[in-house]
Amino acid sequence: MRAAVLEEHGEPLSIEDIDAPDPDPNGAVVDVEACGVCRSDWHGWQGDWDWIGIETQPGQILGHEPAGTVIAVGEEVEGVSEGDHVAVPFNLGDGTCMECRQGHSNTCENVMPLGFVEAVQGAFAEQVHVPFADHNLVKLPDGVSSVDMAGLGCRFMTSFHALAHQADVGAGDWVAVHGCGGIGLSAVHIADALGANVVAVDLTDEKLESARDLGAVETVNAEEVDDVPAEVKAIADGGADVSMDALGIATTCQNSVGSLGTRGQHIQVGLTTDEERGMVHLPTDAMVMQEIEFIGSFGMPPTRYDEIFRMVATGKLEPDAVVSGTIDLEDVNDTLEAMTDYGTEGIPVIDEF
Repeated sequence: MRAAVLEEHGEPLSIEDIDAPDPDPNGAVVDVEACGVCRSDWHGWQGDWDWIGIETQPGQILGHEPAGTVIAVGEEVEGVSEGDHVAVPFNLGDGTCMECRQGHSNTCENVMPLGFVEAVQGAFAEQVHVPFADHNLVKLPDGVSSVDMAGLGCRFMTSFHALAHQADVGAGDWVAVHGCGGIGLSAVHIADALGANVVAVDLTDEKLESARDLGAVETVNAEEVDDVPAEVKAIADGGADVSMDALGIATTCQNSVGSLGTRGQHIQVGLTTDEERGMVHLPTDAMVMQEIEFIGSFGMPPTRYDEIFRMVATGKLEPDAVVSGTIDLEDVNDTLEAMTDYGTEGIPVIDEF
């Protein structure tokens, strides 16, 4: 099969013919029909995240937002069959640890980040192997396309979990979203569907226009104002009720916390770059005195995908609205390179391998 393989951090991925995977006894092989290209792939390509114990090594196949059709299953698999149309969450769990048994498989004690470690090669390839298939694979509703559902593996479901499960978003609340990439635009759309008033913050007018199309009632161009938190507070009646850092740099994290009103909730979704290495200075005294919450959010348990599907079925959510376009496997290097300067919009999806 054809795959895009990491040879050296920051250098073009090598498009190669390699052996197709066989299923482990508890695993399944998925024929990849679509795979999103995410900023997390860019982090892996750059060699980030050694400070959290994840550093992609040469030989790794990146790609963690696949959707496709099951073509082979292991002898121990019971709930998945050949021909099933599925999405694959990026944060694969083993289904057996305490976290998984309590419904929190996104924080599995033995979490396997798809496409970032040798044990789970990614989906910039014609086929991908998924361990613990009964636990990890998510069957898609009838009639949806793999391209439209590719973002469910990471960005869309990550934003949904953050806003619908981790934060306390209510009708009429002000929600600020800092960074309008794939996660941020997904968050704008989801917060709007949950009944919130959304303020979108970014550096480019094109992304802010997309945010308006997806439901933002106000936008802030961070390059055109001197004080982003003050601007958000002026719009949001003194401060946002919920604010998300969807990018993961010090500035967006600090601006998000600073945008909140008293008893506001900051949601950290974006993971940091080599510049921050996981450490960001925050106004802790102000957070104490205003009783501001700092909440981390990572992925989403596969068992809760039905919540998204029910909202899709009634037209409240449209994951395809965040898909910005399709590319060939050969285009993945140009897309990763463009992410260095935040030059992509929405969710670009590989649909030709």
